[in-house]
Amino acid sequence: MDNGQFCQGLVGAESALGRYEFDPLGFSSDYPYLVPYFREAELKHGRIAMLAWVGLVVPDFVRVPGERYSFEAVPVSIDAHEAFSSATGVNFQILFWIAVVEFCCAKKVFEWNSLEVAGDYGLTGAFWPKDEEGQKRMRLAELKNGRLAMLAFGGAITQAA
Repeated sequence: MDNGQFCQGLVGAESALGRYEFDPLGFSSDYPYLVPYFREAELKHGRIAMLAWVGLVVPDFVRVPGERYSFEAVPVSIDAHEAFSSATGVNFQILFWIAVVEFCCAKKVFEWNSLEVAGDYGLTGAFWPKDEEGQKRMRLAELKNGRLAMLAFGGAITQAA
């Protein structure tokens, strides 16, 4: 499976200043058979961080109807977890839907252990470019946005704590 390229030739080493092959612990060269799992994990964490960033920012402007969720009851969205921790139904729903997504995705990861389909759930539809260069550009944009979101969410939570 090792083709001699950095991270098996996957998109993601490109930067504005040229190629930036960052793998200080050498995981991609020491464990080339795990590179699809590494890419799947990076995409999943990036997508979750993008959703988490939206979930952190949007409730400061828009709230679900109801007195319990009002701006007066929970003035800052970072305090929502403490305010709703007694509501086990809310937390159970979150964990339940995360488990459903994880179980559905885990089967795909173990069956399709290949570089070409890492992170592809077939949900691209009309948004996916038809040409090869456009697809590469979209994959790179998703990786970069996910990496930025992971840093941004981590920084926002650290600042809010």
